[in-house]
Amino acid sequence: MRERSKHLPAEERRAVTVETVVSLAAEGHPSDITTAAIAQHMGLTQGALFRHFPSKDAILHSVMSWVKDSLLDRVGKAASSAESPAAALEAVFMAHIEFVCEYPGVPRLLFGELQRPGSTLPKQEVQNLLQHYSERLSHLLKEGQASGDLDVNLDVGAAVVLFIGTIQGLVMQSLLAGDVARIRANAPGTFAIYLRGIRSVL
Repeated sequence: MRERSKHLPAEERRAVTVETVVSLAAEGHPSDITTAAIAQHMGLTQGALFRHFPSKDAILHSVMSWVKDSLLDRVGKAASSAESPAAALEAVFMAHIEFVCEYPGVPRLLFGELQRPGSTLPKQEVQNLLQHYSERLSHLLKEGQASGDLDVNLDVGAAVVLFIGTIQGLVMQSLLAGDVARIRANAPGTFAIYLRGIRSVL
């Protein structure tokens, strides 16, 4: 990455910077990621890095913007290929899990930003992600109710919270165990229990 980072157009340099932060977050605590560490990892000086980003917060904002766009795009494509609302929910769940396995630094960054005091641009981007993600889930759940596949009396808001919380719980357990990949093994059975709780009772 270092040689590649030295001779890149501005847009590509910013993309590589985002990639670097996500990679560093997978290896250690996000709070330990300094602009000096980012620049060193890319084989640049801090001055070269600051020509593209005025501050560390600006870097984190770009990272969170990439996370939002990438995750929403991935789960959107997964949902669109499913044959029913229930299948779409499962596809979204599994696509989210795969995203975490592919980029294990992302949940560390997200949790880190949400714990920061005050309102920052990176934190606002995380909040935007959660809002858009929740809206998509709510739409799928309501479609499931309309089709008769899901319980018509389902509390959609609570079901959205539980869906996201279930993924967060799996992620936290895998991070504590130091093995993000184990989330793949636990995800199918966990989602099956979730789906059983929201299905229409015949």
